[in-house]
Amino acid sequence: MYPYNRQFTTPGFPPFGPPGGGFDQQPPYGPPGFQGGPGQGGPPQGPPPGEIPPLQSQSQVGTFAVDPGGIRRCLFRFTYIRLNNGRAFWYYPTFVGRNSVAGYRWRRRQYRWVYFGIDLDQIRSFSC
Repeated sequence: MYPYNRQFTTPGFPPFGPPGGGFDQQPPYGPPGFQGGPGQGGPPQGPPPGEIPPLQSQSQVGTFAVDPGGIRRCLFRFTYIRLNNGRAFWYYPTFVGRNSVAGYRWRRRQYRWVYFGIDLDQIRSFSC
């Protein structure tokens, strides 16, 4: 089990589930114009892509600086996350806060998506 499965420490984040009160979005917590549909804003219906994106330099297209504005472009898209400690995984972000991101992390050994949040300062790079 990864040590990153912890409760959120950012004010306004619930420990589990979609973001709660104080946010502009109402259920089903989708992007602007989102009307529900498969998953109702939850995890994707299937596994992530089989191919892992190559590690790219920050100057190349596809990898953005790790800040709320950059990772917000990846909302509701398959995103490959690389952490500062060297671990990497597929992610499906559904909420971006000032200092953290929440969504669904792919657990390949369990072959399922689990709700997961992480501080942005722990992310080295991401590609979506």
